[in-house]
Amino acid sequence: MSMGTSEAVRHVLSGAVPQFLSSDLFSSNSDLVFYSRCHIKSGKKRGPKYLQSLKCSSMLGCQLGSYRCKRLGGGLYRDTAIDRSKLLSCKCQQAESVGGVDTGKGNAAWFVDNAKKLNLNGSINSQNIMEFEDVEQLKRENEVLMSSGKAGTGTSTFAAASVDSIEEEAWELLRASMVYYCGSPVGTIAANDPTCTNVLNYDQLQSWEKTMDCHSPGQGLMPASFKVRTVPLDGDVLATEEVLDPDFGDAAIGRVAPVDSGLWWIILLRAYGKCSGDLSVQERVDVQTGIKMILRLCLADGFDMFPTLLVTDGSCMIDRRMGIHGHPLEIQALFYSALLCAREMLTPEDGSADLLRALNNRLVALSFHIREYYWIDMRKLNEIYRYKTEEYSYDAINKFNIYPDQISPWLVEWMPNRGGYLIGNLQPAHMDFRFFSLGNLWAVVSGLATTAQSHAILDLIEAKWADLVAEMPFKICYPALEGQEWQIITGCDPKNTPWSYHNGGSWPTLLWQLTVACMKMNRPEIAAKAVSVAENRLSRDKWPEYYDTKKARFIGKQSRLFQTWSIAGYLVAKLLLADPNAAKILTTEEDSELVNAFSCMITANPRRKRSPKSSKQTYIV
Repeated sequence: MSMGTSEAVRHVLSGAVPQFLSSDLFSSNSDLVFYSRCHIKSGKKRGPKYLQSLKCSSMLGCQLGSYRCKRLGGGLYRDTAIDRSKLLSCKCQQAESVGGVDTGKGNAAWFVDNAKKLNLNGSINSQNIMEFEDVEQLKRENEVLMSSGKAGTGTSTFAAASVDSIEEEAWELLRASMVYYCGSPVGTIAANDPTCTNVLNYDQLQSWEKTMDCHSPGQGLMPASFKVRTVPLDGDVLATEEVLDPDFGDAAIGRVAPVDSGLWWIILLRAYGKCSGDLSVQERVDVQTGIKMILRLCLADGFDMFPTLLVTDGSCMIDRRMGIHGHPLEIQALFYSALLCAREMLTPEDGSADLLRALNNRLVALSFHIREYYWIDMRKLNEIYRYKTEEYSYDAINKFNIYPDQISPWLVEWMPNRGGYLIGNLQPAHMDFRFFSLGNLWAVVSGLATTAQSHAILDLIEAKWADLVAEMPFKICYPALEGQEWQIITGCDPKNTPWSYHNGGSWPTLLWQLTVACMKMNRPEIAAKAVSVAENRLSRDKWPEYYDTKKARFIGKQSRLFQTWSIAGYLVAKLLLADPNAAKILTTEEDSELVNAFSCMITANPRRKRSPKSSKQTYIV
């Protein structure tokens, strides 16, 4: 995931409008041009021919990077100038308080908080927000009540005031993280720790080139991040202009191109249209071209025989060597989601017919492959335990030649009787049984997992709450690589030591994906419980990037403080808890045609003792 996607989602939920959603933001073998209302000025003296500068008179030196700096390029804001001083000094407006929300789908009323409800324009009720002195007074009164054994109303009021204070702080920190270009907000910095002299935005990503040793990636690659740089104008040493400096992974750790950023771009583009009702952006010619470029890159034929997307290690949210190369679940879930979203947004035209045909075929094959071969529960585990190996022909049960000895001892003890999940990776003779949270959560959100599987994933989260949530949601993967396995797979990565960072660390930004999944499956109480756990520490710990140790008891040893995606992830979760219907802008549902095609493939499965020739249409599964 682009970790910075949480900020973009927050902007979408807040009714913000895209500014830079042009297909010109994509890697291309032809000249790269950025679309803007600002005057375009050639930057020949400062970079290669394909990069054009955007002339602007204001100064700004912040990079629009996201995690591993994979921000989705353009910020989702109105294409108008905004006075930063007014934006940062504005006071939030309060919505009416609410005691609970009934989803109307059979759940009992569940409580968000009894002080206020957030609305979707990002504003908060400030009329009854208590100042610091009021909170301190309440605290003293509460202590008196506790000592006299009369605690009750005072306790709940103080708790509500504390939650209000946390949310207010989060909104202020988010506003302070704004990055501006040509006078308009276009994104946020990665972290804005006031105790640090340098504003963190991963300044190592400053390359003009989009090549690695003279090799260019395919068309359709979305930049991992942007940096807004101020440079002198040609022939005038006193005048300056702002230029957008993109990074395609050529300067990132490991020099790995981001696969997920383009997929998130499509998903959020569709979310904006759903939220605002404004389809003019996605219907623009340049935006349509951008969608098609991403699809063609992802759907291109190659040597891979699987319908899943083949990628390298470090090309997604887990951006360091963690043994996820091949067909990691996170990419497959985002790929499936992006395909569904793109199908909704592609305008009908002659040039789109072949692309749509390939897209539909891939959706069917991909959904079957993931649901059938990535799914693991006690029944499937018992089946793998009894697998026969070295099977040939179309009727083979053990198609990928998985050896039963691959079942790890930790999994035998960890798998609950009720619940299941999608494994992290599947390749010939290899199943990665680790639980990867983003892939599983987004499989629920996108409908890649069936309804029964989606509920089972949430059942597993509840059953393994002490492992996956503990003292800070949410564990990025479980379990961590340890010992010799850690040495071999990570290359002795000092940042990815066991139960730290991407090797089993806990990431507060994952709160919003968890919340969307819970809202879709009408189980908001799970998300509300997780948010409550996070509120106990996030503000007190100064909004860390991630947490360490198996129970998430320590702030990450290299964790940045006041991390924007931790702040935004929390706020998105609160917005969704306040308005569960808002989750629909991110969720996708299968249509009847896709369900029917999938049913045909299920009946053709060798497990049902049917020949693959009985299927009317052939799919690679």
